[in-house]
Amino acid sequence: MKPQLKKRLGDLLVEEQLVTEAQLGNALKEQRNLGLKLGATLIHLGYISEDQILTFLSRQLNIDIVDLLKVKIDPNAVQLIPEVHARRLRALAIHDNGEVVTLVVSDPADLHSLDVLSTLLKGRTFELMLAREDQLIESFDRVYRRTKEIASFAVKLSEEHGETSAFDVSGLDLGGEGSDATVVKLLQSLFEDAVQVGASDIHIEPDEKVLRIRQRVDGVLQETLLPESGIASALVLRLKLMSQLDISEKRMPQDGRFNINVKGKSIDIRVSTMPIQEGESVVMRLLDQSAGVLSFDEIGIPENLQERLELQLKRPNGLILVTGPTGSGKTTTLYSALNILNAPGSKIITVEDPVEYRLPRVNQVQVNSKIGLDFSTVLRTALRQDPDILLVGEMRDNETMEIGLRGALTGHLVLSTLHTNDAISSTLRLLDMGAPGYLVASALRAVVAQRLIRRLCENCKTSHEPPFEQQVLLEQLTGEPLTQTPFYSAPGCQRCQFTGYRGRIGVFELLELDNAMVSALRLDDTEAFSIAAKNSTYFQPLAIAALDYAKQGITSLEEVFKLVDRFEKVTSASSASNDPKNEPFENELTLAPRDDQTKDYPN
Repeated sequence: MKPQLKKRLGDLLVEEQLVTEAQLGNALKEQRNLGLKLGATLIHLGYISEDQILTFLSRQLNIDIVDLLKVKIDPNAVQLIPEVHARRLRALAIHDNGEVVTLVVSDPADLHSLDVLSTLLKGRTFELMLAREDQLIESFDRVYRRTKEIASFAVKLSEEHGETSAFDVSGLDLGGEGSDATVVKLLQSLFEDAVQVGASDIHIEPDEKVLRIRQRVDGVLQETLLPESGIASALVLRLKLMSQLDISEKRMPQDGRFNINVKGKSIDIRVSTMPIQEGESVVMRLLDQSAGVLSFDEIGIPENLQERLELQLKRPNGLILVTGPTGSGKTTTLYSALNILNAPGSKIITVEDPVEYRLPRVNQVQVNSKIGLDFSTVLRTALRQDPDILLVGEMRDNETMEIGLRGALTGHLVLSTLHTNDAISSTLRLLDMGAPGYLVASALRAVVAQRLIRRLCENCKTSHEPPFEQQVLLEQLTGEPLTQTPFYSAPGCQRCQFTGYRGRIGVFELLELDNAMVSALRLDDTEAFSIAAKNSTYFQPLAIAALDYAKQGITSLEEVFKLVDRFEKVTSASSASNDPKNEPFENELTLAPRDDQTKDYPN
């Protein structure tokens, strides 16, 4: 039996003195213009809050209110109501025990919607629960994944081409009908699902018996296995056509790109193929062009570091490096810097592989090694184009590095990236690549090192006291006890898909060369340079910067310790007296990032 109000909602609200007669009358007039239900109209006009109405309906109909962000939702139950109906009726099935289906709705007084839901459930018994409408809408985006849709298209495609992994190119229907239409629908579902969950990358990896599809969300891969391994070649072929790659070449890696529109967003897809044992692996990087270039604030650079970095960017010449592993956001930081520098009075030329974001007034060149248009060739030409500012996508070889350094010495501001662990090792890396110490000392102005760490979910994070082992490591990391400092963790909820994390934020260290560091470089004394850098007034290692975020409750201690290099045994003062009875006390932290931090996805 469906719960039903004894009187009309408006009359009951007036009786309970939640709204006045005048407010109800005005709401009934406005309801026609707004096209909303009465409750939504009252909320829109500010006469009553959504929570007040929910509490009132809960009491009147004897229905419990549920926090959808904390309850676990059964994915099988969700599929009982098609997404289009769920969104229209504002209803979500969260549990099915075989006898009774639990439905969460925002308006249990809408009898027409309840009748439609009963029809969709084919007359099955259901119980109602109440939730805020904004929570329902947020849950729709999260629970209605395209997983089932993807699996359905995979089965259809497999049936169309049999069990063999070979795909007949001659049978490809470019008109959009038949089997190729199925490939397109499968890829479309895959991209929609990736954008819906905020994935940065999609991996398509054929295995002997399964097709493995993985999505990187907040830096962590999530895996889906499809038993139709034979469809891999069809997917790869279609992606190659979209990326304008050579479909007959399967023995060599290839790179390409294409643009698609997904859920109203313009998404640039960078495609990388690589031959593996069972066929070809494809990795796609998703770049949201509609999001635009982020500011320093948006990427998480602290205010004090911003001020120092902006002063460096205002210098007329010199080299500024941004370093970190692949996927740590180096290019985003460089584009943010260019956005600050982009003015009518400055000529900016970028040399990139590939060009990721289009910037007005900036001359952007994409290298093409196939025709000999490499970094060094473009750089030589760019220096003859009367630039004020040069951006070099990456210093990959000695020639590119030397041209960049000499460009910085001849009156140009040069921005570039390196794949190194931290700011100090970036400078030493230039020396390892063959650059003379005096040249690096004269050209290099500053180095920014960065990482991306996961944010704790704001909805479910709670404060906690770190275990003893972490307290010891924290004391060694900072040199002082932090027993009174609250730290946070998150058990997981619906909003963060029970991972405890939602989104990422950048962690930065900025090394500005001073006289001591410059003198050490001129003498090629790397040890003296490292000591001078670590003792620099404003220098703060990545792990300490991440710890500041942990103190603010932005991230967890687990994310902080990922930025710590290794754990080495250190002896106490008494053990230093050569007493064999004294055991090493505990682990000492090294603040440089681990080597395995660089093992990430393609840039």
